[in-house]
Parts: sequence; C-alpha cells; structure tokens
Amino acid sequence: MVLSRKNQSLITESEEQTVAAGRELAATLKNGDVVSLSGPLGAGKTCFIRGIAIGLGVNRGDIKSPSFTLVNEYYGSMPLYHFDLYRLKEISELYGIGWDDYLMRDGIVVVEWGEKAGDRLPDRRIEINIKIISENKRHLELALIGQKA
Repeated sequence: MVLSRKNQSLITESEEQTVAAGRELAATLKNGDVVSLSGPLGAGKTCFIRGIAIGLGVNRGDIKSPSFTLVNEYYGSMPLYHFDLYRLKEISELYGIGWDDYLMRDGIVVVEWGEKAGDRLPDRRIEINIKIISENKRHLELALIGQKA
C-alpha cells in the first residue's frame, strides 16, 4: 500500500491499514495543505486523520474526533487543525469557529465531512472519499483539486 500525492484509489483491509494510509499521506503534506474527507458514518475518516496526525508526530493518545467542539488542534512536526463538520447546521457557523483564520495559519487543515463546507473550502485541496466495502474493507479515492499530481 503506497499512498502518494497524486490522484489515486486504494483499498484498505483493516482499521490499521486505514491509519497507515493516513501516515503515508502525512509524509507528503506541506504547510498550508487542506485535506477534505467525505464518506458515510463509520467509513474511517477519523482513523485516516489519526494516521495523518501520527505521521506528523502527534501522540496517538491525544487524537480524538472533534465532533462536539468542531475543531481540535494538534502539534507535532507542524500544526494540524482537525475539523469535524458533521454537526454543522449552517455554513455561517464556520465564521464563528474562525474557519478563515485556520486556513491562513501555518500548518495543515484536515476536515471530516468537508462537503458541508461547500464553497468555503479552498480551491487548492486534497479530497479523499472513503467508501465502505465491508465491515473492515474501505475504498479510498484521493483527488488533487486545483493542483498538479
């Protein structure tokens, strides 16, 4: 399994492999990158982001889904801002949590339920769609939006 910075598709067979795919992507991320994840509940978005955080040197025990706070901040080799927009009711709520400020900070922004941000997502981003194939198997589709592979 090799996940790199290009449009591609990947099958993971377990939660551990989904985390490992996130770690692999982390090795390619640069300051200012935005990663938007979509997929149904239980698809593995938080697992994938846990892998990114681990890949950036964040302690595994510090990583939690920000479902009730909308955003968590982690500090490893570079800052990681983890948004979970599942509970977002209106796009205007993004302003209340400082969305635009986070996009301008040094670090990486990762967004669960990124489709809820609509046109507030930057033109240049990485989109990952996770589909459930079976209980443990996932299909990850990575697309570079507004940038070259």
